[in-house]
Amino acid sequence: MSAADLSGPELAALLDHHGFDFYTGVPCSLVEDLIVALEGDRPAPWIPAVREDVAVGLAAGAWLGGRRPAVIMQNSGLGTSLNALASLSLMYGFPSLLIVTWRGFGGRDAPEHILTGEITPSLLDLLRIPHRTLDAAHASELVAWAAREMNARTSPVALLVPPGVVAAGAEHRRSGPHGGASVTASGFSPSRAGRDTAAATPAPEHDELTPVISRAEAIAVAIKELSAEPVIHANGYICRESCAIDDRPQNFYMIGSMGMASAIGLGLALARPAVACVVFDGDGNLLMSLGTLAMVGSLGPRNFVHLVFDNEVYGSTGGQRSLSRDVRLDRLARGAGYRTATAVTTADEIAAAVRRARTAEGPHFILAKVTSVETPSPRIPHGPEAIRDRFRRAVSGC
Repeated sequence: MSAADLSGPELAALLDHHGFDFYTGVPCSLVEDLIVALEGDRPAPWIPAVREDVAVGLAAGAWLGGRRPAVIMQNSGLGTSLNALASLSLMYGFPSLLIVTWRGFGGRDAPEHILTGEITPSLLDLLRIPHRTLDAAHASELVAWAAREMNARTSPVALLVPPGVVAAGAEHRRSGPHGGASVTASGFSPSRAGRDTAAATPAPEHDELTPVISRAEAIAVAIKELSAEPVIHANGYICRESCAIDDRPQNFYMIGSMGMASAIGLGLALARPAVACVVFDGDGNLLMSLGTLAMVGSLGPRNFVHLVFDNEVYGSTGGQRSLSRDVRLDRLARGAGYRTATAVTTADEIAAAVRRARTAEGPHFILAKVTSVETPSPRIPHGPEAIRDRFRRAVSGC
């Protein structure tokens, strides 16, 4: 490697200097040295994501919590992230820095990277995401440009990283026995290996769950048990019914980006560990992003309450059956490492489960089996930017 190459610690220091304080993404060998540096003992360590679109959701939640996020992905991950970028980051206006490694640069790489490498700049242009190509000699001014541009536009910007820009072969050691750091309710902290996930006594489990109330009725019960907690709502009728029941500034309504509610909620929970964070999710939304369960179980945010209203159908598209008819989502959450995972069906059970989750250390998973009855509800009356701004003010005061 030439002397002009950036080391991972040097690039991490530049990012820190320009105010970035929440790092997430999916690894790529072209920035291995950067990720090793971010995994170290730092105030704002690296949060490994299971998919690139999940990282985009985490970044959105972190920004709502007052952080300045950076998302690291290989350029192949742009394809994975297209919907999250278009109908979440760009539609609402969530600033983030995308550090996109450029595999297939110049047509030289393994076969699977050639086409993606050729179209990478065009993909960013189609998304209308401003981008520049990182080089070692101008790294400081390029990172400064990215920080200014994302703030001015209130939207993502990208730095493309070709091969050879960030030094390979990390020489510094990874911190901790598992090479990384995670986040607890007290803030960013070293790895939580050995965390006692069995400390909570599991609730009695029903073998058969027979729904007796509608989703709208269940949402009303859950809302009644909440106070000022922020609630991330999955897209579809969950948003519309909740808004009709009690439209609060602390409600973030997802209009698009199906499957991202749990990721946004997790990002917010990690960014604001002193604030309880609630996610109102649906079975179809959760099934689309099951890997996020493993992230919640691994990171163990104590302030995270994940409430899934499961009617076993895709209600917004005509009532097609979902896989939750045959797969118990609470058992998946328990296996992923949530501190508690409870299945409930009645109004009293839902109320009791929410009360317990609000007062005990989490993360908590509540599966509310509900009927497929839809309650006629109008569309959300607020635009994306208004939803974003009033929620961030309510949660972060900015």
